[in-house]
Amino acid sequence: MADPAAIIVPTYREAENLPHLVPRITASFENGEREIEIVVVDDDSRDGTKEVCQQLSRAHPLRLITRTDQRGLSSAVLAGFRECHTPLLAVMDADLSHPPEKLPELFRALDAGADFALGSRYIDGGATEQGWGRMRLVNSKVATLLARPLVSVTDPMAGFFAIRRSRLEAAPTLDPLGFKIGLELIVKCGCTHVHEVPIHFSKRLHGESKLGLREQWNYVRHLGRLYVFRLVNRR
Repeated sequence: MADPAAIIVPTYREAENLPHLVPRITASFENGEREIEIVVVDDDSRDGTKEVCQQLSRAHPLRLITRTDQRGLSSAVLAGFRECHTPLLAVMDADLSHPPEKLPELFRALDAGADFALGSRYIDGGATEQGWGRMRLVNSKVATLLARPLVSVTDPMAGFFAIRRSRLEAAPTLDPLGFKIGLELIVKCGCTHVHEVPIHFSKRLHGESKLGLREQWNYVRHLGRLYVFRLVNRR
């Protein structure tokens, strides 16, 4: 059997989406090729997430971690990493924008020797659902261009990715700011062999996006930190 894996799903007020997401994740591994655990890291949503997870855990390999001391997607992901002990780790959003059916392909890329595997909208075969919004698409393209000197991947904004624990543990201190934890990991973990898997990026199913002006500003600040890190570590 292939190495076991944990799928980290950071949440804040995503209770409506979890009953749709979790069964699709489980179904993606029904062939038994890999043992998985789904770890929901919730920032004290108080929207029924606890009850939903309790119900789902009866039929799925699901564990809930509720944080009451801090909030934020990137720190939630790192909290999930600390709570898991599997050789392989993946991260995805709870809003159904990322296709769970692509998880096995991400993990197989790691099995084959990749340092990091990500789901990309911008390589051949990838796409973004119509109606996503012209401004959001422009913002994504601009953000990608700003990160291009740091990484050579087509979609460094991707929040759907997988990494080996050994690569994660070889990194210096991680201090991501905002949502782009994947970019932080590629740069600071020294991931030189990144495999991109084409995905169809969908609009969220329920709820509202948390991406606003504050998060866009955090992204700019995060980029600044990563450029400084790269300059210092090239000396």
